[in-house]
Amino acid sequence: MPEHPDTPSPLGRRRFVQLAVAGAAVGVVRPSEAWLPFRQSLRGVSKRSPDAALEELLAGNRRFAANQLTSIEHDLTILKERTAEKQEPFAAVLACADSRVPVELVFDQSIGQIFVARVAGNIVTPEIVASLEYAVAVLHVRALLVLGHTNCGALKAAMKTDEVPGQISSLYLHLRPAVDQSTGNVDKAIELNARLQAELLKSSSTVVRQATGAGKLEVAAGVYDLASGKVTVY
Repeated sequence: MPEHPDTPSPLGRRRFVQLAVAGAAVGVVRPSEAWLPFRQSLRGVSKRSPDAALEELLAGNRRFAANQLTSIEHDLTILKERTAEKQEPFAAVLACADSRVPVELVFDQSIGQIFVARVAGNIVTPEIVASLEYAVAVLHVRALLVLGHTNCGALKAAMKTDEVPGQISSLYLHLRPAVDQSTGNVDKAIELNARLQAELLKSSSTVVRQATGAGKLEVAAGVYDLASGKVTVY
């Protein structure tokens, strides 16, 4: 009878036991932890439903907020080797370019697990649509999350419409619908913008619309709280 796909080969099994024994001797690696990177690399996107993919993102965020990261235990050498020729992310995230929102870290994920598009204000532009359509049509991600964040400088600037250098003000047009509906409340504008950009993705992209209609993709909006580290999905 063939071995279970998650069962290491004889050589791999010996190495696994060696790692487990050595780790136990110094109190660092438990057997389940030694095999974790291998299990992680074997997880296929086709095994996830859209709901499960979104829940995996949120579960990772709960670990991040609780300071209980598991992605740091992954063997990066193995992950790089596994993803050198192809990528199989289970989810895509459209996030703000803000340096305080490290997307993979926020969702406790590692190399090859999330397809990330970033732009100030997490706005939908033709280039962003094209990038995310690639994630949906070619990479077959199961969840697509538009992620805003508290204290967003782009939204605050758009609400004030202050004079700014260069092309920064070109963002304002995309953010204006949320600003107009926010009645001057920055937090409300941030939430509204995430929601509106998610709806825009579904309405403006045939690829996204067809995938959601076929039950192959979940599109959601959320806000990341810079202080608590928690993501709230709407």
